[in-house]
Amino acid sequence: MITITTPDEMRAWSMSRKSRGRTIGFVPTMGALHDGHLRLVADATQRCDDVVVSIFVNPLQFNVDTDFDAYPRPIDDDVAACASAGVAAVYAPTAAVMYPRGFQTRVVPGALADLMEGPGRPGHFEGVTTVVSKLFGAVGPDVGIFGQKDYQQLRIIARMAADLDTGIEIVGHPIVRDSDGLAQSSRNVRLTPAQRDAAVVVPRSLDAAVAAARSGTPADAVDAARSVVFAEPSARWEYTTVFDADDLTEVTRFGVRSPGRVRIATAVWFDDVRLIDNRDLFED
Repeated sequence: MITITTPDEMRAWSMSRKSRGRTIGFVPTMGALHDGHLRLVADATQRCDDVVVSIFVNPLQFNVDTDFDAYPRPIDDDVAACASAGVAAVYAPTAAVMYPRGFQTRVVPGALADLMEGPGRPGHFEGVTTVVSKLFGAVGPDVGIFGQKDYQQLRIIARMAADLDTGIEIVGHPIVRDSDGLAQSSRNVRLTPAQRDAAVVVPRSLDAAVAAARSGTPADAVDAARSVVFAEPSARWEYTTVFDADDLTEVTRFGVRSPGRVRIATAVWFDDVRLIDNRDLFED
């Protein structure tokens, strides 16, 4: 495995691989890798000849400086995990390389970024689309693998890839969960043991919403989810919303109750750690 730190070197490596007829799968990350990331790598390995993993904590997508500063950065462990997983190349540029003096250009997402997470995190998705566009340009992948835990981000990136004619296939990988249902996230390591125990209310709130949606309304599903979170004293509820799986617009009345059409998402705080999760409301 090779570790690459500049876009020119990354591009040259990818072009060399492609000249031999090899396909490239790409898993962009901010590091602090966990089993969920490695499942994305395994997915990419099944689809492509070579896998590239990027490790870059992107300052443009953080709204709060303290959150950026606190984000875990175990780079040596991450590189070792990639090597063990059979990754062909790790792309780990610095912020100075990604955003050199004089950097001005941003990739502005459309209406998908104005919903759900958007209002509470101004500029976040612009930071995401900008960095992913730059990573795509350096890596030149055939396939990009993104986790469904960040579902809105997945839809925005898929829209960007199509709108900008990248030719990159965007794949959404199912959420990877711990045995108690908590969605795996790099932020989980910041939870205290007591908070980690309490955090199971996040997936359990979605379980309650799924049960309520079988015979109730979207409002019933939201109320059921909120009740579970409100019952945990250490949890601070931010939002729960039922939305269209394609365009992310709020769903206020159920039509056909079939898988793949409607999802529910939530955001919950435990002190200064914010966890997000989502589920298909009518999955089998």
